[in-house]
Amino acid sequence: MYADAKRGRTLIEESREAVVVLDESDVVLLASRRARQSIDDLREGRRLPEGLLSGDRGVIPLTIPFEVEGRRERLVYLSQVGDLAAYEELRTGFTAAVSHELRTPLARLLALLETATLPGEDLNALVDQARSEVEQIRELIDDVLFLSELETGREVVALGSTPPLPVLEDVLAELEERAARAGIKLRLAGDPDVEVPLRPRMLKVIAENLAENALRYAGPGATFTLSASGEDGTVVLSGSDTGIGVSESDLPRLFERFYRADRARASRGTGLGLAIVKHVVTSAGGSVEAIGARGEGLTVRCVFPAP
Repeated sequence: MYADAKRGRTLIEESREAVVVLDESDVVLLASRRARQSIDDLREGRRLPEGLLSGDRGVIPLTIPFEVEGRRERLVYLSQVGDLAAYEELRTGFTAAVSHELRTPLARLLALLETATLPGEDLNALVDQARSEVEQIRELIDDVLFLSELETGREVVALGSTPPLPVLEDVLAELEERAARAGIKLRLAGDPDVEVPLRPRMLKVIAENLAENALRYAGPGATFTLSASGEDGTVVLSGSDTGIGVSESDLPRLFERFYRADRARASRGTGLGLAIVKHVVTSAGGSVEAIGARGEGLTVRCVFPAP
């Protein structure tokens, strides 16, 4: 119970939204860092400032009632009017990006179908290429839908805790054949006694995306290592490769949707893998960072509070 309460407090505290938890008397029990920074007179242990729930202060409240051990409490999102415009801009940009990413495999698929009508063409080879383009489209749609589920809260990320090494081992075993074709060696390392605050499925999602990112971009001759260990009261899950790396200027942008570093722009990936990793990790109260440089490989560290 203590671990669940600690995890809940961390999720509220690190939320990117202005969110508070209120009791029946409108006393603030918990408040996110953004709520405390954006609302001057908001304090935990005091009543919620007047006008916030009524919308009189330019805030649009979204209230979600729930019960904890017989007590009625409310989770309240306090969105500024301008936040809605920013969200709409983000949504429009995301829709445009998805449309752009779909056009490339669709254009290639159309070209293959037109080529198939010409005399003397190798139909079997064209069908194989067309199948690959359809798979690329399916993968992109699956990633977009999964990311949408995460953002709307339909996927419970941090539910219980999981020993990571068996899951990581299964992921590497499933990717062994692809790694061999890519000329990349796979390794597993870590502490068998640690646990991460994630459901097994969510842990597998992170591991798969970290590994597949390395298989696509590290380059032949590289070694990719998945590891999990305890560090200073946290649990660190990392994917590290010895491949070509990325420029330091690209590192902060690797977790953006559809962003690809220079070598990766022509890759077959969806550009959503590391964005999904970041969303799952932060939803579980953790943080994520990319470390590396051109010619020095890439390491992605996912740091979680110990369960």
